[in-house]
Amino acid sequence: MSIREEMEMREHTLLSRYAAFSNESRGRDRPEEQCDIRPVYQRDRDRILHSRAFRRLKNKTQVFLTPKGDHYRTRMSHTLEVSQNARTIAKALRLNEDLAEAIALGHDLGHAPFGHAGEYMLNSLCEGGFRHNMQSVRIVEKLEKHGKGLNLTWEVRDGILNHQMSSMPATLEGKIVRLSDKIAYINHDVDDAVRAKILCEEDIPVEYREVLGNSVRMRLNTLIHNIVTNSMDRDDIRMSPEVEHAMKGLRQYMFKNLYHNAIAKSEEKKAKEMLERLFRYYMKQPQQMPVQYTDMIAAGEKQDRAVCDYIAGMTDQYAIEKFNEYFIPLQWQV
Repeated sequence: MSIREEMEMREHTLLSRYAAFSNESRGRDRPEEQCDIRPVYQRDRDRILHSRAFRRLKNKTQVFLTPKGDHYRTRMSHTLEVSQNARTIAKALRLNEDLAEAIALGHDLGHAPFGHAGEYMLNSLCEGGFRHNMQSVRIVEKLEKHGKGLNLTWEVRDGILNHQMSSMPATLEGKIVRLSDKIAYINHDVDDAVRAKILCEEDIPVEYREVLGNSVRMRLNTLIHNIVTNSMDRDDIRMSPEVEHAMKGLRQYMFKNLYHNAIAKSEEKKAKEMLERLFRYYMKQPQQMPVQYTDMIAAGEKQDRAVCDYIAGMTDQYAIEKFNEYFIPLQWQV
């Protein structure tokens, strides 16, 4: 018996009956030989962690575009905080921690440069639209490894695709990530907003602070404990009505006072116009893209989708560099 098989057997002994067991996965699109050490979800986590798309997250916007300070969150630090929240909850509920971690690490791979501003712009330009959750799945299925994809299990791809509030994953581990994502960003975005002097803790409505707490630490503690308490030994991941109402209220408050705040979003118009110019440039001159994308077009992929794939994979800084290369005369650059 291999180490992997022993680990799979231990899952059935140690985990909840509601867990997604590694040896009961729906499998991969392309059958492949099993690892002798790692169960399938652990292997998926490792593939995401070593992917190029994951490494690029460190230079992609979370909320503040190209912030000057070192301590503002990027898409990478957000992803790691989501992963930590999800692992904590999954372990406490005796669910599959490897699956929760794999989904969390992969859930935002498809984000465009400049955060949701980039997503909205690409959505308006590409004929088939652009959604970062769908792009994340496209990356792991098709774009990574020069068109081969990562060949992840169905459960991981399902969790990545359905991590937004408008969707519902098939596994409890996916549902944990879906909530962990919201828990992470409404808390760390408050922290970043306070650092940027856009908000202070006292600005948060007292009705939410009374339920969730008066600091990031207290709110994280409240939300995670509440999920664990209300989901223990149940075939669902849930919060108490009071805490869920307060979390949704705080999320709505953040949308109104931070995500649409004029200061935080002051550079978005420039970012959108820059991405639009890049998109139209590559539509006219696709040969300027790397060969992977021109090969996709030659193989029958729609050109606007290939252009969208290329731009979506850019980091903020790389998009700025390409814009400068194509549109700013050299003698004007500082």
